[in-house]
Amino acid sequence: MRKLSKTLVMGIAILSIAAMTQFVWTDIAAACGVGQPGGGGYVPQRRDSDGFLAQKSAVSEEQARDIVSGYVKKLNPDLEIGNVTDNGGFYEVEVVDAGNEIVQLLGVDKQSGRLILLN
Repeated sequence: MRKLSKTLVMGIAILSIAAMTQFVWTDIAAACGVGQPGGGGYVPQRRDSDGFLAQKSAVSEEQARDIVSGYVKKLNPDLEIGNVTDNGGFYEVEVVDAGNEIVQLLGVDKQSGRLILLN
């Protein structure tokens, strides 16, 4: 009888660990963005099913403005986009408040469309 109860307790412990692995650790990984390339929920990125950024055309100034505008509106709808200047490999975009004071400078990489924190 004692051997049977010991086996039963061991079986329940193994099943409990297996269930915890399935439900708890999977949720933690999903919350951290595991399996999503580049943290897709946090940084706007240019990508497509091919994944070849080198074969794509460079980001235009208007696309850079749209990328930063979408990002800024998620964080603070009161902020606006100021001047956009070409700085070689990236565009420099000013984020301004209602008083037209520069709050943040962001860069947008011309090849990938990724945001770069400049100041």
